[in-house]
Amino acid sequence: MTTALSPPLRALERPWAPWLRGTPMLWEIARAVGGGPFHVIHPATFAENLAGFLDALAAENIPGVVYYGKKANKAGAWLRECTRPGTGVDVASVPELVHALGNGVRGEAIAVTGAAKSGGLLWLALRHHCLLAVDAADELERLADQARDLGTTAEVLLRVRPPTAPTSRFGFAPDDLTAAVGRCAELGATVALRGFSFHLDGYDPVARAELAAQLIELCRRARALGHPASKISIGGGIAVAYVTREDWRRFTAGKDDSWFHGGRNPQRTYPYHQTPAGAAMVTAILRHDVDGASLAARLREAGIELLLEPGRALVDGAGFSVFPVQGCKASGDHLVTTVAGLSMSLSEQWKGSEFLPDPIL
Repeated sequence: MTTALSPPLRALERPWAPWLRGTPMLWEIARAVGGGPFHVIHPATFAENLAGFLDALAAENIPGVVYYGKKANKAGAWLRECTRPGTGVDVASVPELVHALGNGVRGEAIAVTGAAKSGGLLWLALRHHCLLAVDAADELERLADQARDLGTTAEVLLRVRPPTAPTSRFGFAPDDLTAAVGRCAELGATVALRGFSFHLDGYDPVARAELAAQLIELCRRARALGHPASKISIGGGIAVAYVTREDWRRFTAGKDDSWFHGGRNPQRTYPYHQTPAGAAMVTAILRHDVDGASLAARLREAGIELLLEPGRALVDGAGFSVFPVQGCKASGDHLVTTVAGLSMSLSEQWKGSEFLPDPIL
């Protein structure tokens, strides 16, 4: 946690949050739950963020689906917002899938991702006609076996290993991908290859646009082999700006060991200010020029649907955590506090990094 020695790093907030803190409600909740910790969530802000993504697709005349990456925050309140046209939920486990179904999200609007899926997850996803991202030959075979037993068709995306991450354990390497496309054809009616997907580390819109353009070509080749390939997913990793540009510039320019308790200055942190962010990043991806034409133009010309899986970009500004302070002590020029709760409680955090925005006391 930053100290008074560091420049301010105030979190950007939507108007509802400071308004709520100015009412007695938080104290009333704290008394009701024995002090806390607890989380306050604001579904209307989630809905606003989601609408921004849908508007970004519509502005470029691109059909697509925005799947909420459920691991970012597991509250059920978000899921009701993902039942509108053009939206869905991205899940990676049986409990996540059951939770989405239980909150009214149809199976056809659920994308099942994650590596090494359990047999139970494959079975349930097939029963509800979910879209499955597959990234290993053995998983493809297990999926086909279950689809055959159930008398249904597995709706599949093949996950591509990014050229920039040749040693990644996620996604098919080029030769394995070619073999998987061929295998989908051999499996006949048990598997429908709907397209391809990828996930990139970092938050560069250019890298996403250029890899997406390569997936368009993969869809063309798959179609030539008889596959109904008309979807590409560019995954998540949509940037979020949690603090202002100027506050982040001052913080990163002067970051010093003395700002951190025990001098534990993290080597890597989440980039708390980024641009473009949110829906604006989607627009930047779609408008990026790839060999003389925007990605959006290439998608339209090829008749391909774009799938997105944002997580924290949809819950941006839509909640905060309340932690009771359990104790504090002086430590030189620091004030060390102990609170009940973890900084990663409300939203997924980078593991091994610090939560840097200033707390509000």
